[in-house]
Amino acid sequence: MSPRSRRGWGGDLPAPHIWLTLGYRSVSQGDGAAVIEWDATPDYCFHAPSGPIVHGGMVTTLLDTAMGGACWSTLAEDESFLTADLRVEFMRSSRPGTLRAEGRVVQRNRRVAFCSAELYDAEGTLLASSRCTQIIRRD
Repeated sequence: MSPRSRRGWGGDLPAPHIWLTLGYRSVSQGDGAAVIEWDATPDYCFHAPSGPIVHGGMVTTLLDTAMGGACWSTLAEDESFLTADLRVEFMRSSRPGTLRAEGRVVQRNRRVAFCSAELYDAEGTLLASSRCTQIIRRD
């Protein structure tokens, strides 16, 4: 079967959809890798004495989406996946501005894909990293 890289993100998305709701941008996707960007605004932050900090759930969603896109690009036409586990490590606070998530498939076999992703700010500072396990399903 041919890989799904040709069925990447974009096109007509049903509303509501996470991409439309949050305004994600696909930078690249294919061959087990995906890069997305998001312009985090103070609307998605909590306010600390040091200034606005992007909610950890929003950071997690962005990383999860990048890993999902990477996994999606390796699937055959009759395959889909479900996330079995997801881990995130926050190295620094994420602040409003452009955030970039770079996801990749680390290892894939017939039934499982192990993925990882890193989140960077506009200056290239590492903010968070994540790993997940995806269960591959035959549709």
